[in-house]
Amino acid sequence: MARSIQVLGIDAGGTMTDTFFVDAEGNFVVGKAQSTPHDESVGVINSSKDALAQWGLTVEDVFPQLVTAVYSGTAMLNRIVQRKGLRVGLIVNRGLEDFHRMGRSIQSYLGYSYEDRLHLNTHRYDPPLVPRELTFGVTERIDMFGNIVIPLREEEAYEAARNLVEQNVEGIVISFLHSYKNPVHERRVRDIVLEVVREAGKAIPVFASSDYYPVRKESHRTNTTILEAYAAEPSRKTLVRINERFKQLGARFDLRVMASHGGTISWKAKELARTVVSGPIGGVIGARSLGERLGYRNIAATDIGGTSFDMALIVQGQFTIQHDPDMARLVLSLPLVQMDSVGSGAGSYVRIDPYTHAIKIGPDSAGYRVGVCWPESGVETVTISDCHVVLGYINPDNFLGGQVKLDPQRAREAIEEQIARPLGLSVEEAAAGVIELLDTRLRDHLRAMISGKGYHPSDFVCFSYGGAGPVHTYGYTEGLEFEDIIVPAWAAGFSAFGCAAAEFEYRYDKSLDINVAPDAGAAEKLEAVKVLQSAWSELAEKVIEEFRLNGYATESVTLFPGYRMMYRGQLNDLEINSPLSRVEKAEDWDRLTEAFEETYARVYAKAARSPELGFTITGAIMRGIVPSVKPRIPEEPLGDATPPNEAYRGQRPFYFRGKWVKADIWDMDALKAGNRIEGPAIIEAPATTLVVPPGWSTTLDAHRLFHLKRR
Repeated sequence: MARSIQVLGIDAGGTMTDTFFVDAEGNFVVGKAQSTPHDESVGVINSSKDALAQWGLTVEDVFPQLVTAVYSGTAMLNRIVQRKGLRVGLIVNRGLEDFHRMGRSIQSYLGYSYEDRLHLNTHRYDPPLVPRELTFGVTERIDMFGNIVIPLREEEAYEAARNLVEQNVEGIVISFLHSYKNPVHERRVRDIVLEVVREAGKAIPVFASSDYYPVRKESHRTNTTILEAYAAEPSRKTLVRINERFKQLGARFDLRVMASHGGTISWKAKELARTVVSGPIGGVIGARSLGERLGYRNIAATDIGGTSFDMALIVQGQFTIQHDPDMARLVLSLPLVQMDSVGSGAGSYVRIDPYTHAIKIGPDSAGYRVGVCWPESGVETVTISDCHVVLGYINPDNFLGGQVKLDPQRAREAIEEQIARPLGLSVEEAAAGVIELLDTRLRDHLRAMISGKGYHPSDFVCFSYGGAGPVHTYGYTEGLEFEDIIVPAWAAGFSAFGCAAAEFEYRYDKSLDINVAPDAGAAEKLEAVKVLQSAWSELAEKVIEEFRLNGYATESVTLFPGYRMMYRGQLNDLEINSPLSRVEKAEDWDRLTEAFEETYARVYAKAARSPELGFTITGAIMRGIVPSVKPRIPEEPLGDATPPNEAYRGQRPFYFRGKWVKADIWDMDALKAGNRIEGPAIIEAPATTLVVPPGWSTTLDAHRLFHLKRR
C-alpha cells in the first residue's frame, strides 16, 4: 500500500540536523545528518534522505505529497550571539539617543555565574546592536496615558531619515516612549522614513515598534524590534532558500517555523524575531504532547545536543510563558516558553584553567565538527565527544550510522596532552572526571530549577532526549528521585518530533492598564471589559491577516483570547486563557477574575489569594490556530522481557567508576516492546546511544519509550 506522508519536522541544530516525517496514519521515521551552516538546506535534504531511506522512499517521491513542513534552528540566535547582523539605523525620542547602548543594568551581567555577579569588576556591556552614530533623535512626547504632550516635529524626522539613508543602513527601526499607548507619532515617522527611502530609490525595510511589539518597557521593546531588522531579515533569507529547495523538489506548501511561544508561524510572518530560539522549544512541545497522550501531567524536559543542555518544566500539563525574557545578553519583549540553558553539550570544549588547574567545560563548542576524534574536523581542543569515544560510550565506527568515522587514538592523544598529563591522571581517569563533572553540573542545575519553583523531583517524570541526552541520562538524574525517567527511542529527533506535533499558531500581545477596585460597580466592570474586548478585536485582525497571507480563510481559524492579570499593587502577573470568547457584560469581568484566582491558587497557594486588593489586567493576548496532522505515538504489543538474539551486538569495554567493565551492546531498533536490559549495557542507534551502567536497568514499553531505573 502506498504511504501518504504529510508532515515534516526539522531541527537544524549547531551540530546535527534532524528530520521527522509523519504519514497520514501518524507513523513516523527520523533522519539525521551533520548541519551545514554555509547552506542549511543541504543539511535538511541530507537528513531527509537518511529518514526516507528507511521507508524505501526518496525526497523526490515524498515532497510533492507533503502538506506542511516545520523548521526550528539556531541560526538566528547564533547571529545575535556573534553580533553578525545587518547594519541598522535607529530613530528615538530626542534626548534618549543613548538609552539603547546604555541598556538595562541587568544586561551588564547576564550570562555570568552567581559568583561572578558578586564582583562588579566582571560586569561588562556588549557593543549595542545599533551604534551611536546610527542613532538619531526626533522631538515628540506622548505620556504614559497616551496623551500628546509635545507634538511631533516632522522636519527632524525627515532629517534623521535622510541621514540614515545616506549612511547606507540595511534597516531602520523607530521606537518612541509609550508608543504602545498611542502609536500616532511613531507611525507618522514610519511613513516619513518610507517616503524618504522611496525618493532615494532604495529598498530599506522600516520597522516601527508599535506595528510589531506594542508593549511596555522601552528597552525590551526596542531591542526586540531591532532584532527584526538586525537578525530576522537575514534569517528570512535562509528560510527562503530552504523553501525554494523544497519547491524544486515539488513541494506545494510554504515552510513554517517554530515560534518562541510554542506554536508555529510561516516564514512570511511579520514578527519573525519570535523564532529566535525555535530549536529548544520543539523539544518542550514534544514533551508536552507526549505527556498529554500518556497521562503525564508534571514533566521535567531535558535536552542535550552538541552545544547546550536545555531544561523546562511542564506543570499540570502547562509550561510557563515568560514575557520579558533575556537571551544573548539582551532583554526582550517576546512571549517565550520558560527554559533554562547551560552551555554544555557533546561538542563543548574541555580545557584546564591555567590559574586554578580546574577542568573548564564550554561554553564554546566544536558544533558539527564533533571533536579531535574526527580526523577531518580540524578541531584541536578536546571535546566531550572525545571523552565519550575514549571511555567506550559511543561506537567510533557507528557515529551517525557510520557516515562519520571517529579515531579513538587521536582522542586519547589529545586528552593525554591537554587534560591527563597536566593533572597527573591516566587518560581514562581524566576523561571520566570530565564526564562526572559535566553530569554533576547538569544535575545541580536541574535540581535547582525544580526546587527553586517549590517542587521536588519526585513530583515529576523526567524526559531525556537530544542526540547526547541518552548518553548522560543516568549521570544527571542519579539521586534526584524522579517518579520515572523516560528516554524515547527517537530521542535524537525529539525536537523535530515536537515541531511536527506543534499547532499552526499565531499569537499577538498588547500591553494594557485596566485597574478595577474590589468594590467596583457594574459600570466600571463594563468599561473594563470593553477595553479588553477592543484589544482582542485589534489583535484578532492581525492574527487572521497572518493566516490569510498563507492562504487560509477566516473561517478555518479558531481564535483563543487570553489576558495577563495580577492583584493591584503586585509586580508579577499571570497569563490566563480566557474562559470566554468575548466579553460584553459587567458579569463577564467576574468570570475573568475567577479564572485568574483559580490559576493563582494553583501556581502559589489558595491562601495567597488577595481579592481585597482588586485586579489589574496588564495585557491582552490573542492566539489563532489552524488544525494540522500530528504524529501518532507508537503502539506495539508487549512481548517477553528477554531481548531477541538478533538485537545483540556483542560486548565492548566500558569505563565506569574507576574500572573497565564489559558492556553488552544492543541494537535499539531491533529491541521489542517489553524487553528489559540490565546494565552494564549500551543500546545503540545510528543517531544516539543510551548508556545503562552497572546497577541500572531499562525496559522498553509499548510506545518505544525506555524507562531507566536504578536497581
